[in-house]
Amino acid sequence: MGIDLNKMRSKYAKLNNKGASSDDRFWKPQEGTQTIRIVCPLDGDPFRDYLYHYRLGADNNVTFISPRTFGKTDPIAEFGNQLWNEGTEESKKQAKDLFAKQRFFSPVLVRGEEDQGIRIWGYGKMAYEKLLTIVLDPDYGDITDPENGNDLKLMYGKLPGASFPRTDIRPRPRKTILCDDAVGGDERCAELLETIPNFDDLFERKSSEEVQSVLDQFLASPNGNSEVEKYGNNSSSGGSGNAVEAAFNDLLNA
Repeated sequence: MGIDLNKMRSKYAKLNNKGASSDDRFWKPQEGTQTIRIVCPLDGDPFRDYLYHYRLGADNNVTFISPRTFGKTDPIAEFGNQLWNEGTEESKKQAKDLFAKQRFFSPVLVRGEEDQGIRIWGYGKMAYEKLLTIVLDPDYGDITDPENGNDLKLMYGKLPGASFPRTDIRPRPRKTILCDDAVGGDERCAELLETIPNFDDLFERKSSEEVQSVLDQFLASPNGNSEVEKYGNNSSSGGSGNAVEAAFNDLLNA
């Protein structure tokens, strides 16, 4: 049996991908065009949305899911509301920096990188709205169907003069199976479907007390604004970023 050149290309691309996430459960599109297939978990929902806080903590390097995502109290969100209710332009600007942002995630199989299994793709609201439009279009049906679904053509990059990259998504019209013979057939497909990362394990869930601690660190740090600090609760500090936070931080720049 000869060397698998597709695997070698994948390894080489990963080696030279300086912007790759440090957690291989995540996938970030590269500039250009790639083809993906959204894979549906057993609960029937391939689209997960989270509220997150970004670049907080003592060194502005802590990214984490807001407890509000799981129905818990979020001291940072409450603090942001206090600032917003002050009603000044400066306090509203500071509040916006502290409000949680919404981010969406889906399990995907990247064509040409099937050997890396199913990974999690993080994207913004515009891409999410586009995906829902495709999913609800009766001309396509269930695009995640393993036997009769649709791959998606994803075009990612900055337009001339733009500050941030843009994601354009188009469904490929031809129906295809998730795993053809080149990928390993039905047996490999069954194995792949068992590798969908568990969303409950992807991100650390901080308690309300831990979130308060992150806020305290931020306010007490040189990066914290002195005008903002007067609202803070200077309790004991604790908590820090980890490898998953670093991977998430990388995804947020997609």
